[in-house]
Amino acid sequence: MQNSEILVNSVRFILLVLLQVLLLNHINFLGFVNPFIYIIFILLFPFNGSKSLLIFLSFLLGLSVDFFGDSGGVHAAACVFIGYIRPLLLKFAFGVSYEYNMVKINKVPLGERLTYISTMVLLHHIILFSLEIFNLSHILLILKSTLFSGIFSILLIMFTLILFSRKS
Repeated sequence: MQNSEILVNSVRFILLVLLQVLLLNHINFLGFVNPFIYIIFILLFPFNGSKSLLIFLSFLLGLSVDFFGDSGGVHAAACVFIGYIRPLLLKFAFGVSYEYNMVKINKVPLGERLTYISTMVLLHHIILFSLEIFNLSHILLILKSTLFSGIFSILLIMFTLILFSRKS
């Protein structure tokens, strides 16, 4: 990575953690709908970057949110999982374009972008809520929280990416 990419990713990391812990963690719509947009960092991490660095930074990202939210490591586990599985999801969503490093997240068709973001967010949320609730008898609550928080998070992430996309 170049120095400018390191600076951009460092600022993105800090701003997303602060936004999540200071503002978004306090949204509790209908008692179970919470947006988690801090995973934009994992979504936008450079595709040609180090995979082990991504997993380490995913752990730090989740651990930071856990530290401020006193949530016992569930965010760290969910972030490490999606950081680990991201190359497979990139190949699934973007196909051959990903293999040739021709993917720019703001320049791909909306369907591919939505597939990538939705898959990552829903996997993150199912791991997060499964570990948070950790009781199979509450499977409906896990699924309901995953679905509604996932939809809210996907909408906020898409809106944020559109709002902050660089114009060519």
